[in-house]
Amino acid sequence: MLKTTLAGCAALMLCMTAAGSAQAQMGTKAPPVVAGAKAVSVQRLKVHSRALEGSLEGDSADREVLVVLPPSYAANPKRRYPVVYALHGYSIGAEEWIKEIHVPQTIEGAFAQGAGEVIVVLPDSKTAHNGSMYSSSVTTGDFEAFISRDLVAYVDANYRTLARRESRGLVGHSMGGYGATRIGMRHADVFGALYLMSPCCLSPRPAGGFPGENPPQLPELKSVADAQKLPWALRAQLASAAAWSPNPKNPPLYLDLPFKDGAVQPDILAKWTANAPLAFVDQYIGDLRRYRAIAIDVGDRDGLRHDAAKLHDVLDRYEIANTFEVYPGDHTSDVAFRFQNQVMPFFSKNLNFGPAR
Repeated sequence: MLKTTLAGCAALMLCMTAAGSAQAQMGTKAPPVVAGAKAVSVQRLKVHSRALEGSLEGDSADREVLVVLPPSYAANPKRRYPVVYALHGYSIGAEEWIKEIHVPQTIEGAFAQGAGEVIVVLPDSKTAHNGSMYSSSVTTGDFEAFISRDLVAYVDANYRTLARRESRGLVGHSMGGYGATRIGMRHADVFGALYLMSPCCLSPRPAGGFPGENPPQLPELKSVADAQKLPWALRAQLASAAAWSPNPKNPPLYLDLPFKDGAVQPDILAKWTANAPLAFVDQYIGDLRRYRAIAIDVGDRDGLRHDAAKLHDVLDRYEIANTFEVYPGDHTSDVAFRFQNQVMPFFSKNLNFGPAR
């Protein structure tokens, strides 16, 4: 599953080489079925986001969203529930994400093992280049606002939620872990607990951290359709650029790459650095203190473990309560087990369930 190893565990390319293909991500082990687990209800819908309207690369503002309703939801019409928003990784969408974490089985298993019942929302944030980075860009649209504003507003308006930050959790894996980190730091007024699973892209990219700088295919691209024929590692560079260095005056892809004619472009690289959580975390310490709980986990054979440890160290330095676990596994091997046995119980413990619990 590991196609390449990059020095420095830098930015999205490491995320991609660690994660492998979408097919590899879906091929994860499932925990044993929990006897007596009650069935949840999975709803598939589309949510329109004003924040995503008019993206220059043509990504749809109507996003697929999966909503998992707990076993008691239909039978208790007056009961309201906390909500957990779960963000997928690069190269997959919401449908592949639920296969990767074996939903609904793992959510049913978590409830059967004592986790408090919550609504789980899994939005699709795949884009023309396979991933939005959950960032704000005229090229892809503002996926940060889609998650933190438009999606939350839709769910609160259409489901019986406990519509307060203390009753909302945010979790993500890989690129989704980056998204949960980024959005969590910048929107502590929306969410009350964070779980970061193998978060990618935390560190600034070093100037020499691009394998195959200036590959000849990239300058010759004539359309998004041409870009979609590239190897997925090159598409990952385009996804990063679309999210972090958009350029509305540079068709057809409306982005700037951090290298040109074989040379690094410092001004573009600076934009990528500005989107690295380890570069901007110090600006959001007050916001991070608002969280009731923050958890970080990563496999001991995952190259992303080094940056995850750095983020944990920053939180410790500022005396922000957090837990950090390095477990036996690689980038995706145990993600379904973790979701059932760690993520869901974490939110059960740390979200406000109100008097209905």
